[in-house]
Amino acid sequence: MSDPIAEAIARLRARQGPQEGDGVAGPHAVTEPSAQAVRMAEALLFAAAEPLDVETLQARLPAGTDIPATLSRLQAKYADAGVRLSEVGGRWRFETAPDLAHLLAEIREEPKKLSQAALETLSIIAYHQPVTRAEIEEIRGVAVSKGTIDLLFELKWIRLRGRRRSPGRPVTFGTTDIFLEYFGLGSITDLPGLGDLKAAGLLSSRLPANFDMPDPARLADDEDPLDEGDESLFHLDFLEGAEDERGE
Repeated sequence: MSDPIAEAIARLRARQGPQEGDGVAGPHAVTEPSAQAVRMAEALLFAAAEPLDVETLQARLPAGTDIPATLSRLQAKYADAGVRLSEVGGRWRFETAPDLAHLLAEIREEPKKLSQAALETLSIIAYHQPVTRAEIEEIRGVAVSKGTIDLLFELKWIRLRGRRRSPGRPVTFGTTDIFLEYFGLGSITDLPGLGDLKAAGLLSSRLPANFDMPDPARLADDEDPLDEGDESLFHLDFLEGAEDERGE
């Protein structure tokens, strides 16, 4: 005998169309990544000259691919391999497994060591950004050499962020994604925190009570974005802006 209740349920389902859990995905549904999608992501990350962000991967992989799940699959695949998939600055790249780094010591090109002045200037910019040249000099207690700033720009570890809303509108400095990549930081918040700095005796007594880790991607309340062509005038700002800043 036929079951009238079961038949009624079947008719309702047919009338409503595929339901969640029926194994049929809609045209824009996010699906479990296929083996082919994982292989495609693997090829893109291996061939890329620089780390890739999620948006770039999403544009290259089949529509609806679950990018976080794809990256998780690749991380699991390479967990015990000679290379691993890592996130740096919100982007993804393959890098040598940490326990095998010694194998590359003899063939890796090592940059020359930074001077003490460059290290101090870079640290001040990283922790105090946005920061002007005059503010760097106030913290260090000595003048900042243009050559020091030029070197940090050449390494692409710092950038011009904007202009301070103060007399002379001095330019402000901040760190870059390349700075994060070089030092293996996922974000600026991975820098040593207040406790670590105090323990090492490196915390400036002039820091405000509410000092917190900066956000390189966000303009400060007293900072304006750069105007078109500002970067080409940087040297003029650096050489001639001292009197304006010291007169604040």
